[in-house]
Amino acid sequence: MLSQKTRYALKALLELARAAPEVTLSSAAISARRNIPVKFLEAILVELKRDGLVRVKRGRAGGYQLAKSPSGVSFGQVVRLMEGPLALLPCVSVTQYRRCADCADDRICELKKLFREVRDSTASILDGWTLSDALGKTEQGRPDSGSRRAGAVGARKSVRRFAPKKAAARASRSG
Repeated sequence: MLSQKTRYALKALLELARAAPEVTLSSAAISARRNIPVKFLEAILVELKRDGLVRVKRGRAGGYQLAKSPSGVSFGQVVRLMEGPLALLPCVSVTQYRRCADCADDRICELKKLFREVRDSTASILDGWTLSDALGKTEQGRPDSGSRRAGAVGARKSVRRFAPKKAAARASRSG
């Protein structure tokens, strides 16, 4: 489950992505538009700035802006930044691999194959969606053709393929 911090980070980035590139938004404006507590938002914006996703303009007309184009910021990038690895088990993490302490041999682990597929599918979907996709437009402001979303749907289908196996297993146990 996503933390509230991650949800707020995504909402703040979406608000900045919605603004014209030359426009800056104050934390108070983002807070009011997205119903985010301003103090919590300011801490999140500091983190996003440190990691290069937003920049700050100081002064009277200052505020926050995206540091990258909306099409260059994926949901996966933000979730990893706020939450850490996408993997549910450390032995399937791409960015922070660790052998599980309770696993004698991770090459024959029964859990690893499924949870690697879960991680890969999750990464495919989250990395396939950008801020621009979420706003339903390309960088030029035209409606999105859905090409990224089509890839995400394809990734979801790979997750669904386990359902028939699971149903078949249940049927064989009950009958």
